[in-house]
Amino acid sequence: MPSVIVVGGQWGDEGKGSVIAYLALHDRPDIIARGGVGTNAGHSVFINGKKYAVRQLPTGFMNREARLLVGAGVLVDPEVFFHELEHLKDFDVAKRVGIDYRCSIIEPHHKEMDRKNGYLHGKIGTTGSGCGPANADRALRKARQAKDIKELEPYLTDVAQEVNDALDEGKLVLVEGTQGFGLSLYFGTYPYVTSKDTSASAIASDVGIGPTRVDDVIVVFKSFPTRVGAGPFPTEMPMEEAEKMGLVEYGTVTGRRRRVGWFDFEFARYSARINGATMLAITMLDKYDKEAFGVTDYDKLPMRAKEFIEEIEDKVGVPVGLIRTGPELEHIIDLRENI
Repeated sequence: MPSVIVVGGQWGDEGKGSVIAYLALHDRPDIIARGGVGTNAGHSVFINGKKYAVRQLPTGFMNREARLLVGAGVLVDPEVFFHELEHLKDFDVAKRVGIDYRCSIIEPHHKEMDRKNGYLHGKIGTTGSGCGPANADRALRKARQAKDIKELEPYLTDVAQEVNDALDEGKLVLVEGTQGFGLSLYFGTYPYVTSKDTSASAIASDVGIGPTRVDDVIVVFKSFPTRVGAGPFPTEMPMEEAEKMGLVEYGTVTGRRRRVGWFDFEFARYSARINGATMLAITMLDKYDKEAFGVTDYDKLPMRAKEFIEEIEDKVGVPVGLIRTGPELEHIIDLRENI
């Protein structure tokens, strides 16, 4: 069985959470592991009309048989971790979650520094979650690790060992990325970026998967990209135009209003290339064409929506395997068998 990595192709908020939730329930992976920076990015999913948002734990929590892991590359905020265990208690998450003992810890002073730093909070537009200062301490080898926090002891494990053992046994491993390619410290719109790389190769490294063990990379794009905070956004539209089109969104973590733009085919092609995409997932197609809402059969999509998907495939050069047509888990078109 393969390993599958899901990452964002734009500036975050692409709808990775809903894609991951679908894969978690449809493909039934044995392990769902989270890579990425830390608690500065939130994933939201709707289950039976109720919204669940997570910042620390894997978004595939609704698969009750899956082992849920947080890779060594991820920063852990104990306060957020225990809050989410309580928030998701109906899904028996506490019995299934493991944190790599090498995860670095976000301390209260990291969050305070993040919020009070005029450059980070003012110019860059940080979320204030403490991730940047915590990663700085990690680079300076001053950060505490999960193994140093007594309250986390029951959840500690070697995530890399678990993941590779599972692959050796032929099990399916689903790996979640966070944020988006445009926020990568290396490839994004520096300095308006996050505190580490967010590409698929980095996410694989976060959980301890070597490059030869990655089978599929799904890069998620939404029909109208959004961005929270400062930084270049070449296809950005005026807020008034976004409002007229019903494209008003707010960040999961910050609550700040998201900037909205038109789909950038050139950027999407570059993102897919650097991420090594084997397929694309397109979300919020119903925002591009309202007639596409809730459609689950590609042949029943309206012509305008089909033409948009075909244009993406043609200009990006990667097939579209998944299409989200609404907020509920069942609002999806799965084309992977055709790839």
